[in-house]
Amino acid sequence: MTKVAAEIVRSAIDPQWFRAVLGQYPTGVCAVTAMDPDGKMSGMAVGSFTSVSLNPPLVAFLPDRSSTSWPKIERAGKFCVNVLSDQQLGVCKRFASKDEDKFSGLVYRLSDNGSPIIEGVVAWIDCDLHSVQEAGDHYIVIGSVRELQVESEDSALLFYRGGYGGFAAI
Repeated sequence: MTKVAAEIVRSAIDPQWFRAVLGQYPTGVCAVTAMDPDGKMSGMAVGSFTSVSLNPPLVAFLPDRSSTSWPKIERAGKFCVNVLSDQQLGVCKRFASKDEDKFSGLVYRLSDNGSPIIEGVVAWIDCDLHSVQEAGDHYIVIGSVRELQVESEDSALLFYRGGYGGFAAI
């Protein structure tokens, strides 16, 4: 496909249709948290978290380029991915908001790397920032895993067809 043809195809795809089709694929919901060198905490909700590599252990998430939280996390140079449980919709909404103090009243502890681990999560993955790549209207953020842990056997919070829920085995 030529570059011109690729541009025509790209512009022909309606963003709402794109979102509706991709909404047929369920995603887990995480809160990415960090503490900058000045001790200020920041965080954001993401539905675009994935493993990248086993050796070395790498993970990725994709923040929107217009995010106001991502630059704060990037400045920290490290972050913790908190896999939210299906009982943490309120935490998800808090971290998806523009609220400046997303940690007010929230129970958390700090990882050995200094990033917040939220109480009640299913699991957490503590990372150093490895690399950032621009990709359309998002960034692809790669984290080098320093430590990780399963915290509970609760079901993870999922986003599917525009709504939130848990997982039930069939």
